[in-house]
Amino acid sequence: MKQLLDTVWQRQGISWIWDENARNLACKAGEIWSLRQLLLSVGKWKEDLPSNDGNALVVAGLDGSLDLLSPVDAENWLGDEVKEAILSFQSHFQGEAALIFWMPGCGRRVKVSATDAVNWVCGAPHGGRTLDFGRVLWGEAREYPKEIFIGDSKTSAGLYHRRIS
Repeated sequence: MKQLLDTVWQRQGISWIWDENARNLACKAGEIWSLRQLLLSVGKWKEDLPSNDGNALVVAGLDGSLDLLSPVDAENWLGDEVKEAILSFQSHFQGEAALIFWMPGCGRRVKVSATDAVNWVCGAPHGGRTLDFGRVLWGEAREYPKEIFIGDSKTSAGLYHRRIS
C-alpha cells in the first residue's frame, strides 16, 4: 500500500484514523461529531465545518457501531447508511473538505492484505470474523487508499482515500 506523508488528509478526502497524534492534528476534542450527527446531516450540511479552520469534519463512533452489529448487518449498514453519508459529504463539499473517522486504538483491527484489500476485524462476540471494508466502501475505485504516517513514525496512523464512488 502506498504511504501518505503529507497533510492532505486533514483538508480533503476521507480518512479513517486511529492514532491520537493524528487526531490532535485534525481537530480539538470538543470539535468531534458523533456518528449520529453525521448521519442526521446527510443532505443538510452546514457550510462551516468545525475543524481545521473549516476544512474538516471529524466523526467518532463508527468502530463502536460496527461492533454492535452482526458482521452481515454491519456490512449492509456500512454499505448503505455510512457510504451514503460519505458520498453526500463529498458531493456537497466537492472534494474540498476532509471527512475523518476517528477510531481510537483500531489500527490493529484494520488489516491490509498484499493486494491492498482492507478488512475490518470484528470484535466480540463476532471476534475473528471480518468485514470487507474496502469492497463495501470504495468497491471498484481505481485507486486504493494510502496509509497515513505522521512525522517519523513507523506505525500507520490511518487510511486516506481521495474520493470514493
